[in-house]
Amino acid sequence: IMVLPRDGLKDATGKPLHYDKVFYVGESDLYIPRDEKGAYKTYDSLGEAYADTVQVMRGLIPTHVVFGGKVGALTGDNAMTAKVGETVLVVHSQANRDTRPHLIGGHGDYVWQFGKFNNPPLRDLETWFIPGGSAGAALYAFRQPGIYAYVNHNLIE
Repeated sequence: IMVLPRDGLKDATGKPLHYDKVFYVGESDLYIPRDEKGAYKTYDSLGEAYADTVQVMRGLIPTHVVFGGKVGALTGDNAMTAKVGETVLVVHSQANRDTRPHLIGGHGDYVWQFGKFNNPPLRDLETWFIPGGSAGAALYAFRQPGIYAYVNHNLIE
């Protein structure tokens, strides 16, 4: 949960910041056991899956990293949309792993990397850092039409 300030967001000088809409992006890492042939295993209950799942998690390499809980949750008909001239606040959380949100085609006009709205926001970041178990927020005003991809810039994964 991220609670926005009662008196609204402010820049470093205390000037109020406006946004037209808010998007929440929950980033999840999933650890799904595989059988000896590499196929994902299925189980009749969570309890039955526990030992195998813990073993995969201890390897610290997720089988999937997704936004919104599943593949495609924020694409197609579910895509986050904005019009030219709109300002959007994106709140991003990640429960376990560090993440590096990046808006391809845009940037964070104002960024609260650690979700501390009492701190002055950072300005004009291409990529920002959110530690695992934390959340952050970025404000962006869309200036041009187009498709903007919102990604975790840890592209090596």
